Amino acid sequence: MKFKVSIPLFTIIAFSLWQCNPAPVENEGPLPILGNFHVNEIEIEGKILKDTVYHTIADFEFVNQDGDTITNSDVNGKVYVADFFFTTCPTICPIMKKEMLRVYEQYKDHSNFKILSHSIDPRHDTQEVLKDYSVKLGIPDASTWNFLTGDSEKIFEIGQTSYLTTAMEDQNEAGGFLHSGAFLLIDQKGRIRGVYDGTKEDQVTKLMNDIPKILGE
Repeated sequence: MKFKVSIPLFTIIAFSLWQCNPAPVENEGPLPILGNFHVNEIEIEGKILKDTVYHTIADFEFVNQDGDTITNSDVNGKVYVADFFFTTCPTICPIMKKEMLRVYEQYKDHSNFKILSHSIDPRHDTQEVLKDYSVKLGIPDASTWNFLTGDSEKIFEIGQTSYLTTAMEDQNEAGGFLHSGAFLLIDQKGRIRGVYDGTKEDQVTKLMNDIPKILGE
């Protein structure tokens, strides 16, 4: 048996996640799998078998508003929506959280659905601050919606290299941070299936309509 790994194929990142400006997602058909991918070719008894390896979210470990440690295992096999924010954000975050509340209200009782909101200002956004923030939003616990804090560099890294979005410290920006307004739809295997502008009602409605498409996969 002979194994052969092919050269990675072209990049299919079909979106540019600049601040509050993800590209639109197509409305019809099955949801795409976004991000880089490559194909491994395996030769067995003279036959070439191809295995497509898709971009997935890297391993992570953060703390939520209830003080619980949240890792990949907590969302493995579940559909979730991820975003990046900070509690003192003076620009797009209040709009994003108002829109995410719509997603929460529709899917909060679905056991295979979660929301992960990552703070990009963990020095200020401690577990206690995030708990107060979430309660004021009307989120009583972290059973569905997790507000996450942790090491800032790890949060920036996973935002930019795994979720392929903008998440960084920038003193030239209002509030001292630069981040995308994107809501990212992640499937049961940790793959990105959709990117939506979390500041636009019609985009979030599209997200809400797309979630059932992969909940049954």
